[in-house]
Amino acid sequence: MSKSKRRISKSNVKPRRSNVATANPADVASIDAIIAAAYDGISGPAGEKRDWERERSLFYPGARLIPTARPGANDDLAPEMLDVYGFIERVEPYFAGHGFYEKEIARRTEQFGRIAHVWSTYESRHSPDDPEPFIRGINSIQLFYDGSRWWIVTIYWQHESTEHPIPAKYF
Repeated sequence: MSKSKRRISKSNVKPRRSNVATANPADVASIDAIIAAAYDGISGPAGEKRDWERERSLFYPGARLIPTARPGANDDLAPEMLDVYGFIERVEPYFAGHGFYEKEIARRTEQFGRIAHVWSTYESRHSPDDPEPFIRGINSIQLFYDGSRWWIVTIYWQHESTEHPIPAKYF
């Protein structure tokens, strides 16, 4: 079996919820609350260790965080598939040396039954006092309500660029 097929088959295994950190009920009581907690969890000054236990508690077992990035200098944009642990591993070195404060500036939400899709427009700053963001973009967030709390299933995002400016409907 190839390495990529092993990855796929491993990702199809349903993890047990008992492996998930216990969430603060206030963080997962509503769509507004879980989105605010997700942004709050990754924001902070350079060198400050984030509360990764809290962040992990927001995500359904097997959830994915998918930045859209350039894999190589001359490559087109492509999704990078990460689980929560892979995301933490990816961002910790950056957070060690840089302040990072991300906040939602606009949102479009659609919900049907126990699923929701949120288009969350964001701005990122190195300090909350920075007059201008160093980057903006859109998070596509899929959520699931299990009858007692909300879970993040996927966050898929792309930064704004001159080639791909944020459309007015997302402000």
